[in-house]
Amino acid sequence: MQKTIGAEVPWLHPGFAQTCIDYYQLTKPRLILLFLITTAASMWVAAAGEVKSGLLMTTLVAGACAAGSANTINCIYDRDIDYIMERTRHRPLPSGRVQVWQASLFATVLALIAFTLLTWVANLLSACLAMAGIAVYIGVYTQWLKRSSTQNIVIGGTAGAIPPLVGWAAVTGELSWAAWVLFAIIFVWTPPHFWPLAMMIEEDYAKVGVPMMPVVNGAATTANQIFVYTALLLPVTLLLVYPLQVCGSLYALIAIILWSQFIYKAWQLIQTPEDKQMARSVFKFSISYMMLLCAGMGLDSLPWARQAWQYSSHLLQAWLPSLY
Repeated sequence: MQKTIGAEVPWLHPGFAQTCIDYYQLTKPRLILLFLITTAASMWVAAAGEVKSGLLMTTLVAGACAAGSANTINCIYDRDIDYIMERTRHRPLPSGRVQVWQASLFATVLALIAFTLLTWVANLLSACLAMAGIAVYIGVYTQWLKRSSTQNIVIGGTAGAIPPLVGWAAVTGELSWAAWVLFAIIFVWTPPHFWPLAMMIEEDYAKVGVPMMPVVNGAATTANQIFVYTALLLPVTLLLVYPLQVCGSLYALIAIILWSQFIYKAWQLIQTPEDKQMARSVFKFSISYMMLLCAGMGLDSLPWARQAWQYSSHLLQAWLPSLY
């Protein structure tokens, strides 16, 4: 698909306030928030609940810049289909409020800031991982798979799974098995997070010829795939408890409770795959699931929280026999 539409839109010369808003929108801040949450959770686990505040804030700022750079480049590449779809037509690039060269310069500056901050405050490994995330998101997902394969979000989801690696490397300077399990959690979570959204806006994707799973294989097949990936989440999340033992029983309980609700919603979607409201419910819960799971990791990593949980468990074990 040729990228001529975005170039034909005249520059509207917006005011300063609108320009700031437009550049902010180019970064897709709602997506960035989830990336930062997974990065922070990884850092808390890696540091056993005692991460340095300066390192944490710097890594999150750098992560926001790296993600913002990748999202801006994605906006540049997709400006043609964004112009066609009603829900995206008013974005900064297809509307003409920001020009391609301006967005390109903005993305470059953000990437440089991210690399410099991570190299200076954390280490070179975390900086290179952040740049790898940009490269995978743009090269693998945006340019290669998004418009050519129904597996675009599965394989391309590796980009969204890189932030936990960045966080872990920033704290430890290396990538352990626990870091790769965190990567795997995000990787497995991405399809049941994104495909319900694709089911909600299937018509838009069909209109511009993007072969998302619901467009090519239908809602029923997509719902089945969502259920499979959701089912896989439980064993993957519990790997942090056993055999890796970087998270404890408090995290395990939180993970099981959250997964139970997630798999129930995925099962409901299988029963009514054409119901877009049900797809919306799964999509919204997938966001809550990841945020709460990461909160559970962070809470479990705190020394006082783990001690309190262990004390409560001992009291419960001592109290239960008295009931019989």
